Amino acid sequence: MKHLIILTGISGAGKASALKAFEDLGFHCVDNLPLELLPQFAGLVGKSTEVERAAVVMDVREGATLDRLPQILKSIRKILDTRVVYLDAQDAVLVRRYSETRRPHPLGQSDTVWRSIVEERQLLDPIRNVADTLIDTSNFNVHELRAEILARFGHDKQTKRLLISCLSFGFKNGVPLDADMVFDVRFLPNPHFVPEFRKKTGLDPKVAAYVRGFPQTKEFLNRVTKLMLYLLPHYVKEGKSYLTVAFGCTGGQHRSVMMAEELARRLGKAGYLVKALHRDIVR
Repeated sequence: MKHLIILTGISGAGKASALKAFEDLGFHCVDNLPLELLPQFAGLVGKSTEVERAAVVMDVREGATLDRLPQILKSIRKILDTRVVYLDAQDAVLVRRYSETRRPHPLGQSDTVWRSIVEERQLLDPIRNVADTLIDTSNFNVHELRAEILARFGHDKQTKRLLISCLSFGFKNGVPLDADMVFDVRFLPNPHFVPEFRKKTGLDPKVAAYVRGFPQTKEFLNRVTKLMLYLLPHYVKEGKSYLTVAFGCTGGQHRSVMMAEELARRLGKAGYLVKALHRDIVR
């Protein structure tokens, strides 16, 4: 069944960070959707063959018409599984956040932040009363709020939506600047010196079998795989959405290519979103 999340709540409670977390979970996300477009948007989601889940932010920026949301919800819930998620925080925390970011309250700069928060609570009270989920973000930092959203609205496979790039390269062409982790595999025997393999690459099954056949290759792969499976959940928890793991050999044609392909296969089997890239294989 299609799902729609309406994300709302007090300004400064973390809606932007929460929306990003929903995006990482695969939701189609829209910020500050006009209320009059909500029924049409819900209809499009319901008919779409590509969008299974969507999340929209609707808050005090909508103005006085926001009080119509409870009534509109009734019609939307007939076609979509719709949940209202309301983010809140203590007044003192909100004031501190505005002070730290130096951003004006969306209700304007003509009054104090304290008074603006009080006014906003009054405007949002009807919405808060129809919320399905209330999240107090007073004690959350950005990473903790993301973890809360993942825990409540994701499942194990979705929390692995960290995009991992397993990249091969040749040291003679320079270390890739975007690599988060670099492994030097020049300690392995080089297929370049085997005439049969010289003009082939690590994508060739025979070359891959040759590199994989050495005991040090197997041990290294097992150790790297174990390390990555330990590290990746921590990267996910800290909010990292992509990671580049690079393997380098001399020319980037044989050993590094085989390693990148093999690690990508192993991490993919573990449920992660992985792609193998070969920077220097066409040189």
